[in-house]
Amino acid sequence: MIDIEEKTVAEVVAQNIKTAHVFKKYGIDFCCGGNVGIKEVCDKKQVNYTSLKDELQHVDDVQSREQDYNRWELDFLTDYIINTHHSYVEESMPIMLQYANKVAKVHGKHAPEVVEINKLVSDIVEELTQHMKKEEEILFPLVKDMVNIMKNGDKTVSFHCGSLNNPIRVMEIEHENAGDVFKKIAELSNNYQPPEWACNTYRALYAKLEEFEQDLHQHIHLENNILFPKAVVMEEEMIARFN
Repeated sequence: MIDIEEKTVAEVVAQNIKTAHVFKKYGIDFCCGGNVGIKEVCDKKQVNYTSLKDELQHVDDVQSREQDYNRWELDFLTDYIINTHHSYVEESMPIMLQYANKVAKVHGKHAPEVVEINKLVSDIVEELTQHMKKEEEILFPLVKDMVNIMKNGDKTVSFHCGSLNNPIRVMEIEHENAGDVFKKIAELSNNYQPPEWACNTYRALYAKLEEFEQDLHQHIHLENNILFPKAVVMEEEMIARFN
């Protein structure tokens, strides 16, 4: 657990770079203006010190994801993906954009790779925003409708896309594209290892990108390897049942 009593923002971030994301969330400068005590900056920014302290002290808590996802109903799994992974992506994207923009502007001349990283981050944010919208508004509702039909057993459905295979294939292609983007980012960032001279924002950017990629891998695994195959099987069972 991180000790923040009597420490400055910069000292806490130096102790654990992940705390930078918490400070960023509350609009607290942890880089150039980080030599300020935590309590002092909370008073200045009108931030609840107790809430901030609790988040900082639990920044390393890892939620166990060792779940038996294969046993979950598909409608429950879609809700889990939205509430866990889509929520994480939506919360993290603005932070990544701000970090990447700032690092590119400040360090782009002597570290040209961060300019390319900035562009890739901008591209992936746009792509994932549209991707998740399609899942939440089209594919996942179709899966939920199918689950309800199979449970009720009293009606059939005609998917406007012709088959779940069509939107699923689109999602899989987009997953592959997102994975390729992060492979490129990992290469450009030396596997998220900032140079020794990097400022706190530079270090926070690489830490956030690495964290984001790890979540993305789990996110894609749940969809490509569990949700999508089981949804295709359920669709086949539904067609056989009602035809």
